[in-house]
Amino acid sequence: MEKEQTLRILNALANGVHPATGEKFAADGPYQHPDTVRALFEAMRAVEGGGTPAPAPAPTERRPALPQSGSGSRWSSEEEQRLASAFDAGRTVDELARAHGRSRAAIEARLVRLGKMDASAVTTPLRYPPKPATPQARQGN
Repeated sequence: MEKEQTLRILNALANGVHPATGEKFAADGPYQHPDTVRALFEAMRAVEGGGTPAPAPAPTERRPALPQSGSGSRWSSEEEQRLASAFDAGRTVDELARAHGRSRAAIEARLVRLGKMDASAVTTPLRYPPKPATPQARQGN
């Protein structure tokens, strides 16, 4: 099995979705348990070659208890870091969308927000304009 396919399957499972059918798992199923979700993300990190596992996140950083799919769920700092690293390594937006279980628009919007992609290079319409990059604009002045 290829690394990309392995990551796609692990990502789907971690997000509470059957990798072959797209069916969402029951809220009380074993794939929805927080420890299982963390273990799947650790497995993804190991497959990606991330080295030693990271310590468990603090309670305020945990993923939602009922992840339905990557679409619409909050971006964790760990997921943003994986996205930025993969983009810097030359992965395409479509590859990143599949790996993260998110739409092309979501990937492009996040890359713009992380400063990895210029808003003029976005190929899908962004629902919200990118946040301002200047410190003065961020303060609302």
